[in-house]
Amino acid sequence: MANTKWAAVLVATGLTAAVGSLVLAQGPKRQPSSQWIEYAGDAGGMKYSPLGQINKDNVKDLQVAWRWASADRDVQKSNVLNRASRYEDTPLMVNGVLYTGTPLGMVAALDAGSGEQKWVYDPESYKAGKPHSVGFVVRGLSYWTDGKAERILTATPDAYLISIDAKTGKPDPAFGTAGKVDLALGFHHAVRARNFTGRRPLVAGDVLIVGNAIQDATAGKEDLSPPGYVKAFDVRTGKEIWTFHTIPLPGEVGYDTWLEGSAERTGNANAWAGMVYDPELDYAYIATSAPGSDYYGALRPGNNLFSDSLICIEAKTGKRVWHFQGIHHDLWDYDITMHPNLVEMTVNRKRVKAVVGISKNSTIFVLDRKTGQPIWPIPETPVPQSAAPNRERTSPTQPIPSKPMPADTVGAVPENLIDFTPELKKRALEQLQAFEAGPLYTPPSVKGTLKVPGSLGGANWGGSAFDPETGMLYVPTRLTMDILKARFTDSAPGAVPAAADQGAKMYVDGLPIIKAPYSRVTAIDLNTGDRAWMTPLGNGPRNHPLLKDLKLPPLGDSVLGAAPLVTKSLLFVGVTYTFVTGQPQPPPWEKWNDPGFLKKLVYIFDKKSGAIVHVLEGDSLSTAAPMTYLHKGKQYLVVATGNGEDSALVAYTLKGAVAN
Repeated sequence: MANTKWAAVLVATGLTAAVGSLVLAQGPKRQPSSQWIEYAGDAGGMKYSPLGQINKDNVKDLQVAWRWASADRDVQKSNVLNRASRYEDTPLMVNGVLYTGTPLGMVAALDAGSGEQKWVYDPESYKAGKPHSVGFVVRGLSYWTDGKAERILTATPDAYLISIDAKTGKPDPAFGTAGKVDLALGFHHAVRARNFTGRRPLVAGDVLIVGNAIQDATAGKEDLSPPGYVKAFDVRTGKEIWTFHTIPLPGEVGYDTWLEGSAERTGNANAWAGMVYDPELDYAYIATSAPGSDYYGALRPGNNLFSDSLICIEAKTGKRVWHFQGIHHDLWDYDITMHPNLVEMTVNRKRVKAVVGISKNSTIFVLDRKTGQPIWPIPETPVPQSAAPNRERTSPTQPIPSKPMPADTVGAVPENLIDFTPELKKRALEQLQAFEAGPLYTPPSVKGTLKVPGSLGGANWGGSAFDPETGMLYVPTRLTMDILKARFTDSAPGAVPAAADQGAKMYVDGLPIIKAPYSRVTAIDLNTGDRAWMTPLGNGPRNHPLLKDLKLPPLGDSVLGAAPLVTKSLLFVGVTYTFVTGQPQPPPWEKWNDPGFLKKLVYIFDKKSGAIVHVLEGDSLSTAAPMTYLHKGKQYLVVATGNGEDSALVAYTLKGAVAN
C-alpha cells in the first residue's frame, strides 16, 4: 500500500502518530484537515473538507484576504492568440504553500496566508499554438513526496508531463529529459496542442497515471483523432511503465466490440475528466469519453469498448480489473464526464465502498469499488433505434440505472416541456413537432433529433462532491439542448447541427421549450439512492415578458459551468455564466430578474436543506471548483476567477478572524 506521501505530509503538518494512523487506515476518505493536497482534496475525488470554521452562521462575514493576478497576464496581452479561455485550476495547498497552474500552463507557488508569489515556472507551452476545443486551460496539478523530495506534476497544453521541484520551482533533471516527458509519443494522428493535450496526472503511490484531451473529429470517411490511451510513468524518473489501450489492440479484451476492424482506425475514448485512486486496493479508476466522430457510428459498428466507461485498473501494472460501459455505441457525445468519486455509504444496513461515475446526460452509475457490480440494478433497457439511411447500427439497449435518478432532466418528451402557462405548453408542443423527439438515447435522424441534455450537459467537468459524514452526493448541472441531424454523403457522413430556422424552434420567444430550472444543484442520498433536495442556481428569466406577471420560483440562470466543494456544514458552488445553446437566450429586456447576476461568484448552501445562505460576488466570474484550507488558525476559501486577461486567484477568510 502506497502510504509514503501521506506519512510525509502528516509529519510535516505536525499531526500525531495516532491521527496519522487514522488517516492512512481510511485510505482515500480523509486528508489532513488543514491541507488540500489533491486536486479534489483527496485521492478519491470527494471535494470534501472537514473544516468548519466558516459556517452558515458567519459565512456572510467572508471578505477578500488576498488576490493574486495570474502570472501569465502579460503573455496573454502580448498576443491575441495567447488569450486564455478561463482560469479553471483548483490549487493545491501543502505545508503553507499554494500551488496553481495558470491558463497558459505556467506553474506558481504562493504563500497560503498572504498570496505572495514565491516562484513561477513557465514551460512556454503556449508557443506550440492554441489548443483545440476549449483553448488554453489547465485543470489541476498534482503533488508527490517521499518524505524528502517534493514534486509538483503538471501535464501541459502542448502535451508534456513536467516534474517541478516544489521548493525551487525548477524542473527535476532526473525526470525524463530535463524534467519533462513527451506525452504524444505512441499516439497516431496526434498533433501537439492542436488535437492532443495533456490532462492532470494522477499520483498513485510512486506511479503517475496520465490521460489526455483530444479534439473531437468531424465525421468523415475516416476518423483522424488520436486514440485516448492512458499511460503511466515512474514518478522519479519519468520512465514509461505501462499503457492501457482504451481502444483495444488485436487480441486484447474489448477488441471484438469494434466490428469490421474499426478499433484500428478510430480515435478518442480518452480520459480527459480526471481519475481517482484507492491506495488500499492500489486500484485506479478511469472515466472515458465517447469514441471518435461523436455523432456518427457507422464506421465503428459495435459497442466500442472502452469508450464511455468506468475502468478499474491495477495502478502498478495497468492490468484491467473490471470495467463498466455506461453508454454503448455512443452517438450523442455523452462522455462519462466527471472524475469519479470514491465513496462509502450504508445501503440496506451494509457498509459499502463504491465508485460513482456521472455522464454528461446526468445519469449516475454507482458500482462496487472492488468488483464493479452495480449497487442498485442497472438493467439493459430497450431504446429507440436509428431509421436514418446512413448505415448506422444503434445499440438495441442501454444501461439505465434503477437508482439514483438522473441529476437533471433527460429526454425530449411532452412531460418535460415548458408549462408555466397553458399557452406556453401549447406552443412548446407545436414546436416539438419540428423534431424527431423521444426519450434519452433517441438517435440522430434525417428530420433532426432534439437531444436533451445537449452535448454541454447536464453534468460536466466541474464534477460532483461527496460528504463522507452523511453519504450525500452533490451534483451541479445545467440544462441544454442540441439538434442532431443525420446525413450521408461520400465525403461527409454523420450527424450535423441543424439549420438556424430549425434551431429557433427550440425556443418560445427566447425561452427554451424544455422546462426550467436551467441550472441547479441536486443532492442525492447514496445510502438510499434517492434525491434529497434540488436548488436552482439563480433566479433565471423570471422577468421575461411572458413570465413577469407569474409568481414563479427561481428558474436557474444560463450557466456554462458549475463546480462544488463541501465542508463540515456548507456546500460551495462556483459558477460561470454564459449564454449557450439550449438555455435561455440573451434577452433584450433587463438581465433576468437580477441585474447583478453576472457578478455572482460562488453560491453557498446549507448542505442539509439546500437553502442558499449566502452568495459571494466578485469582479470576475468563478471558473473552477473552490478549495479550502487552514493556515495559522484561519480557514481560507480560494477560487480561480477570470476569463482571459483578468485571470486571478482570490482568497477569502472571515472578517475579524485572528491568526495563531
